[in-house]
Amino acid sequence: MPKRTRCPGAHRDDPTSCDGPTVVTVLDDAANAGADGCEHHAARLLASLDGGRVNALPDAPSRAAIRVYEAVACGEQAWR
Repeated sequence: MPKRTRCPGAHRDDPTSCDGPTVVTVLDDAANAGADGCEHHAARLLASLDGGRVNALPDAPSRAAIRVYEAVACGEQAWR
């Protein structure tokens, strides 16, 4: 099996690299689905959802989920 080079939250059409380890889960309640991701890809994924939310994984660094949310709220992340 090939080694995964990017987190599960990275969209296959997104050419950007991860900015660190997988630290949060982005949840899409409308689709009853979620994906773990690095802060960078999680923010891009969250920005693409209508009504998504983000939760830190148990071993995440302090404020990881807040940084993801703030990146989207401040318009720092855009997808598509």
